[in-house]
Parts: sequence; C-alpha cells; structure tokens
Amino acid sequence: MLSNQKILVVDDEPANLRVLKKILGELYRLTFAKSGEEALRLVAREQPNLILLDVMMPGMTGFEVCQTLKSNPLSKRIPVMFVTALNDEVDEAKGFEVGAVDYITKPVSPAVVKARVRTHLSLVQADELRRTRLQVIQRLGRASEYKDNETGTHVLRMSHFSQVLALAYGLSANAADDLLHAAPMHDIGKIGIPDSIMLKPAKLTDEEFAIMKTHPEIGAEILGDSDSDLIELAKIVSLTHHEKWDGSGYPKGLKAEEIPLEGRIVAIADVFDALTSKRPYKEAWPIEKAVEFISSQSGIHFDPALVILFEKCLPQLIEIKDRWQDE
Repeated sequence: MLSNQKILVVDDEPANLRVLKKILGELYRLTFAKSGEEALRLVAREQPNLILLDVMMPGMTGFEVCQTLKSNPLSKRIPVMFVTALNDEVDEAKGFEVGAVDYITKPVSPAVVKARVRTHLSLVQADELRRTRLQVIQRLGRASEYKDNETGTHVLRMSHFSQVLALAYGLSANAADDLLHAAPMHDIGKIGIPDSIMLKPAKLTDEEFAIMKTHPEIGAEILGDSDSDLIELAKIVSLTHHEKWDGSGYPKGLKAEEIPLEGRIVAIADVFDALTSKRPYKEAWPIEKAVEFISSQSGIHFDPALVILFEKCLPQLIEIKDRWQDE
C-alpha cells in the first residue's frame, strides 16, 4: 500500500534514481531531482517528509544542500539521509556534521535502505505528534489566562523558573524541557471557576475560597487520562502544585515526598513569581522580601532541598524575570 509520506530523492545519475525508485517506489510517494539547486526548489514547493541526498553532484554538493536546508526554519526539521559512493570516515563525519540523520554508502542494500527510511519516517511522525500535543497544551494554557488576573508573562516566567530548578535538582535536559512545557497548565482548572470568584478584587469568603480550591482537580479532569507523557505531566502539575511539604496543602493533603517532584518545583516557581508581580489586589514584593518568605517556608510549604536550590539559582531566576516583564 502506497504511503502518504513523501520522499525527495536527489542524485545526478539517472541510474541511481532508478535503483531507489525500484526499492521505494511502491511504498512511498517519490519526487526526484538531479541537482542540488533543483532539490532546494522542490523542497520549498513539496515539503517532503524525508530527503535522500547524493554528495558528489555538479554545482552544489550534497553537503552544501544539507547546510542550506538546515539554515532555513521552513526546512530544517526535514531529515536528510546521505546516499553516496563516498565511504571514507571523514566524509561520513562531515555528513553528520552538516546535519544529516544517516549515511548510506553505495552500492545500496534494498533491505538496509527500506529499514532506515522506515525508522526515520517513524521518528518524523513521533516528533510531529509531540509538537501537535505541545501546541494543544500551549493553547489551553493561554485559555486559562483569560480567566485570571495573571498575565501571559507570568506563565512564561514561572515555566522557565521551573526548568531552571529542575536542572539544578539533577533532572535531565529533556525532563526539564518537558516541565517547561507542562508548567503553563498548572492553573488550567481555573477555567471551571465562576468569574464572580476569579475576578473578585477583594478577599474571598471561606465559601468562595473552598470553590477556588477545587481548581487543581478540575484541571486534572480537563486533561484526563492520556498516552502522552507531556499531558500526563501537565495533569500531575495541575493536581499537585498547591500541595505543601507539611501536608497542609490541597486538594489531597499530600506530605513531603508524597508530592510529585514536578508539583513541588512548580509550587516554588509559581509563588515566587506571584509574590514579585503586581496584581489588581496587591503590589509587587521586592525580590529580597519574596526570597525571605520562601526561605521561611522551607519545610512548611516548600521542599527544603528545593529552597536551597532556589536560593542558589536566584541570579538565573532574576535574569528570567527581567527578560519577561509585564507590559
């Protein structure tokens, strides 16, 4: 069955194009180019899912074509596989250096070509799915801002604070990046809170605050169960960022390490930015006063280990705060 995925095959030798057409033609939608210049024109028009690229061609070499593709925001995500007669280690290293994802030497093995093409197209699909889910999360995060006195820059700042603290704690760059993208969903549940409570400029009554305290569970319900790690992380953040180290938080009254690490991190990031930002009902606290408060809440509201890291990371956090100021 012919796939909808498009592959651009680039080679100045017609015989080589015929070989790859025979191997892949019944599986994928193929487009052919006989020069680097023609390949760049086709990429702009066709936006293929994968490019098989020869190296030694008249005019632009394959290395130059790849460098051009990777320097263009519209084409840099398209994976490039070199298919070439050059089999020296230096040439292969050069191929990866300019941005290729794979390097196959001629004469090609049909089984190897099919397997590697299938692998890289699967990675493209996985990346596209992740980016789509990320866009959904970002848009939901923006939606929650319309129900709150907080601003979009608050979400930006506290998300980057969370990433810095995650890295300082020892999480991997990928895990910290996931938290950066999940953190904007921490207050998504406020969508379900009545405007009379959300937008009230005065102090909430006990009854109103009890309703406000339901927003973490509303957020978890909105996000639901998902096979996406990113959405699951957003759900954890939404549900646990108001829990406190001593067990006095809500909605579950979790204590100490019962609270997921991501919720503990976002709790500090969220409070620090809320304290140091102006709101309709309060003035911004000075940095020193906010730091003093967070330090005083070590072991009460916040994880003591994270408070220590927060203090060490303060220069980075201030830099983030200065970068994204409220308008």
